[in-house]
Amino acid sequence: MRAVAFFDVDGTLVPGISSAVYLGGYLGHQEAVAEAEAAWDAGLMDPRSVEELDARGWAGTSEAQIREWLEDIPLVDGIAEVVEWCHAHEVVPALATLAWRPVGEFLCSRFGFVEASGPTLEVRDGIYTGISLTGSDEFKKRDFARDFANHHGLTLSGCAAIGDSLSDLPLFAEVGLAIGFNATEKARALAHTNHTGPDLRAILPTFETWLES
Repeated sequence: MRAVAFFDVDGTLVPGISSAVYLGGYLGHQEAVAEAEAAWDAGLMDPRSVEELDARGWAGTSEAQIREWLEDIPLVDGIAEVVEWCHAHEVVPALATLAWRPVGEFLCSRFGFVEASGPTLEVRDGIYTGISLTGSDEFKKRDFARDFANHHGLTLSGCAAIGDSLSDLPLFAEVGLAIGFNATEKARALAHTNHTGPDLRAILPTFETWLES
């Protein structure tokens, strides 16, 4: 293993809207989740409150139904190829995300990411109860990435992160390579390099140069 590449989900792999807002369209509370996320971005609502509001909307929905809905989640192009490139070059691809665990687990299964962070929802007999078991804040991604890297004998200075927004900033500040992908102004300012567009493969030349340095 040469390094770990930590990929964000919402706004990076899932463009335009967050996975929570996407699923909210099926769960019947899309507008409320979108408004709550906007309030968090504006500093008007804490992340735990956003998480609990969203979690309540999952009550009574089955794990199987969520997986079915996730099959059609909008994604950028090139994810499979980038993950394949990582495995071929001894770079471990992982998801450092605040998206719900079912989203991260779906993406791991579909594309070959090896692990995902993210808050956990309570499940009883295959049905979500609407209770969030873990909290989220902008430091969760960094803390997950730090522990994951350490477990594999690496430091964050030898790892890369690909993200787009506020919750990526603490991780961007510690990794050896921070790539902004369709990033906000604040994330772009902290990233070492930035890419925009609909295809994740745009980051591969940057990866190649970084590994050779």
